[in-house]
Amino acid sequence: MQQSNPAVYFEIPVSDMNRAMAFYREVLGFTFKESRIDGYHMALFPFQTELPGISGALAMGEVYRPSKEGVILYLGTSDIKAVMRLALERGGQELYPVTDNGLGLVAEFEDSEGNRIGLYQSLSRET
Repeated sequence: MQQSNPAVYFEIPVSDMNRAMAFYREVLGFTFKESRIDGYHMALFPFQTELPGISGALAMGEVYRPSKEGVILYLGTSDIKAVMRLALERGGQELYPVTDNGLGLVAEFEDSEGNRIGLYQSLSRET
C-alpha cells in the first residue's frame, strides 16, 4: 500500500561539478553542500524537512552520464519565464517552450551538462 508520493529523491548526472553547481546557482538560486556518498562526488540541493517535496543532488562519477533521454525531472518555480531566460543566458538550450498545459505552466531546457530538465509553475503561482 502506497504511504506517500512515489518520488523521494533525485540525482542529476554531471561531468563538471563546478560548472553544474554554478549553472543551477545562477539559474535557480540553489546553494549546494558538497559530499562524497558511496564514493561519488555529490552536490546536495537544499532540503528542509518541514517543507513538502523532495530534494536530490548533482552526481558525478563513472555511472552518471548526462543525457536528454530517459526520466525528466521537473523543478518547481514561481517565475518560469525568468528561469528559462536565465537558463538560456547561461548556455542552456530551450527544448520545450513555456506552455500552459491546463494544470500549470511547463517548459524544458538542456542544462550545462546536457540533461533535459523540466520546469513547472502552478497556475496559482505556488510552487
